[in-house]
Amino acid sequence: MSLKRVGIITGGGDCSGLNAVIRAVVRAAIIQEGAKVIGIETGFEGLIFNRTQELTIRSTRDILTLGGTILGTTNKGDPFSYREIGADGSMVIHDYSEKAIDVFNALDLDCLFVVGGEGTLELGYKFYRRGVPVIGIPKTIDNDLHKTDYTFGFQTAVQVACDALDRLHTTGKSHQRVMILEVMGRNAGWIALEAGIAGGAHIILIPEIPYNLEYVLNKIRFRERGGSPFSIIMLAEGASEEGGSAVVTEAAETRLQGVEKLGGVGFYLAEQITKHIDLEVRCTVLGHIQRGGSPCSFDRTLGTRLGAYAVEAAANHEFGIMVALKTPDIISVPLAKLAGKVRTIPQDHQLIRTAESIGINLGRDRY
Repeated sequence: MSLKRVGIITGGGDCSGLNAVIRAVVRAAIIQEGAKVIGIETGFEGLIFNRTQELTIRSTRDILTLGGTILGTTNKGDPFSYREIGADGSMVIHDYSEKAIDVFNALDLDCLFVVGGEGTLELGYKFYRRGVPVIGIPKTIDNDLHKTDYTFGFQTAVQVACDALDRLHTTGKSHQRVMILEVMGRNAGWIALEAGIAGGAHIILIPEIPYNLEYVLNKIRFRERGGSPFSIIMLAEGASEEGGSAVVTEAAETRLQGVEKLGGVGFYLAEQITKHIDLEVRCTVLGHIQRGGSPCSFDRTLGTRLGAYAVEAAANHEFGIMVALKTPDIISVPLAKLAGKVRTIPQDHQLIRTAESIGINLGRDRY
């Protein structure tokens, strides 16, 4: 039986390439299957409260190059543990999963395409176990999902970070300063590592390798003695000091979101360096600039390939899977093998060996 009606939802943090996926799903579903496509608005909240819109080839024809997601997204719409503020100001947590399933059934959908990262796909897997035909599509700028070589959004974020490093090089060298660039990466340092190598950083600090301040200082001093009194440091927001606290947090997230907000480790490191070295230290936090803007060509192509393949999998009744890049092919892998897991950088990864082999300091006793 061919597809008649399918739904698509985008959850978690936004990133470049989401609209490319939406466009591909819409075009493939309509052109190949003659199906209607229903967009679920604002993540899983839209499934709870039945906020939807029909997507057509016409309505999605100009979104390939557009950043963000035309459907909206949220980090706080978990239907299994939905947070609300009660009339008395207290926190109330509801399980709206059955309500969401009722909405799915009322929409008469043959499949739900769930586009998101680790948390969103875990929710998708929970719904699949409750009988909802789900297909996951991997999205995260952190590139920290198992079973896929790359997630769309990552390469765009790396390019943005690399461009920022290029600019910091010129001002750092001109003023003989230590320039710190803080990028996203809560548990995994893929952005910091790849962009740091591509952008010529002298020091790269990632969550997977707690840094020793003395080795960082030694690298800066070594460069100063060698006639280069400036240094560029690439720093993931989840990086931590050896023997110190796990992460530096800027502030708590909203009560409804219920998760800590990372940030501030760059300024913390700048303060540490300033105490020991007589050089000016400046910190730039790239923040959500990494998420926004037009996707690079790689992410446009990858998003399109994943979306089209997801429709093909749905037509073949392959549910409970995530479509993934296994270079050079797009394949499907069971959601059960990756839900709730984060892919960090192994200590012996070739990128780490490459960085240290060319003299980049990773906050440990190497270079």
